[in-house]
Amino acid sequence: MRTGSIGNEGRVVVVVGAVLVGVLVLVVAGCGCVVWAERGGPRWTRAVAALTLGAGSALRAFLRSRPRRTGNGGGDTGGGD
Repeated sequence: MRTGSIGNEGRVVVVVGAVLVGVLVLVVAGCGCVVWAERGGPRWTRAVAALTLGAGSALRAFLRSRPRRTGNGGGDTGGGD
């Protein structure tokens, strides 16, 4: 293995990480626009806030429409100490 170069797996990790950071930045900016628009910000913040709230509603509706898994696949069993 040569030093100073990454393989395909490393590139995939870098790209996925960059996409996740980009999505996080968009979510935080959208939330900021919702707060700013609520306090009387400029017209473009109201437009971005409406898009952000609409995307959140669409995501909630999508997640509700998916059937829930009821199998016992392990994980948290809700048991006590």
